[in-house]
Amino acid sequence: MTTLTVGTRGEGLRRALRAGAPVYVLLAVLLAAIAVTDPGFFEPDRLLAFIKRSAPLVILAAGQYLVIVSGGYDLSVGSLVTVGVVVAAEAFNEFPGAPWLAVVALLLAGGALIGLVSGLIVTVLRVPSFITTLGMMLILEGAVFFWTQGSPHGSLPEDFRVLGRGNVVGSLPWAVIICLAVGVVVVLVMRADFGRVLLATGDSERAAALAGVRVARVRTTVFVLSGVAAAIAAVLVGGFSGISAQAGRGYEFEAITAVVLGGAALGGGSGSVAAAMAGAFSLQALFTLLNLRGVSGALESTVQGLIVIAAVSLGAVNWSRLRRPKSAIPITTPRGET
Repeated sequence: MTTLTVGTRGEGLRRALRAGAPVYVLLAVLLAAIAVTDPGFFEPDRLLAFIKRSAPLVILAAGQYLVIVSGGYDLSVGSLVTVGVVVAAEAFNEFPGAPWLAVVALLLAGGALIGLVSGLIVTVLRVPSFITTLGMMLILEGAVFFWTQGSPHGSLPEDFRVLGRGNVVGSLPWAVIICLAVGVVVVLVMRADFGRVLLATGDSERAAALAGVRVARVRTTVFVLSGVAAAIAAVLVGGFSGISAQAGRGYEFEAITAVVLGGAALGGGSGSVAAAMAGAFSLQALFTLLNLRGVSGALESTVQGLIVIAAVSLGAVNWSRLRRPKSAIPITTPRGET
């Protein structure tokens, strides 16, 4: 039994690596191109700084992956990042001596609550996730603008900001440790029974329900987890970039792009969380390369659009059918003809 279990897990790992092979190759090519353009890129301090900048997007991609493989979308994560940064600043402004752990806990609880509301709207009211989270995104953005009038007040204390821009020891950033911890947790979740149930739900909601899966609970849970991931990203963004009423703008589309780049099917049911996180690193590496090459940052949205279209198009192609040789079609003649 043990041998069978180990063999099954090993085979699952090999399948996951094969499924994400294109994005791993892409990431390697991009990193090599950056190294050629900027030979000092792989110095330990600069490489860790790159990972630190990428960490919020990688964490958002991990949360977005859970929603996408369940058959949904979460467009609210970018606005949740903004809300998290603004709420933290306002909290420290109102309570200057507040413990940073309490504020972090507040942000995590708020992210989970927003995710729970979105999940319940999707599962109970049967509103499509795209519409639900688009509406939530607009609600949160409007609320932040009304609250701050476009100019948030307050400041983030150093003990809070250290999570986004400080180091644990030496030159090892907190952001790298947090990013690694989130990745490990999500990988373990996907390798547990919940992960198999989640993939089954995304593959066929009806079949999963007939098999006894509590589909509503599963889909609500992934929205909660996505909200928590957005709150963690908000802590890092606030620490790294400071306060802004647009701190998380565009992150929702970058996270979806990263997951698609990692090979996940937009209809749900297939994908690899490691590949999705590699997709986030690849996207950040591409933006870094474009910046080093002097390409305008205004083209980033264009690049993301091209990536999404190309990745989805390639995923939709039935390569096995294209490789299959065409068999000869027998031609028959009607009776009486020669």
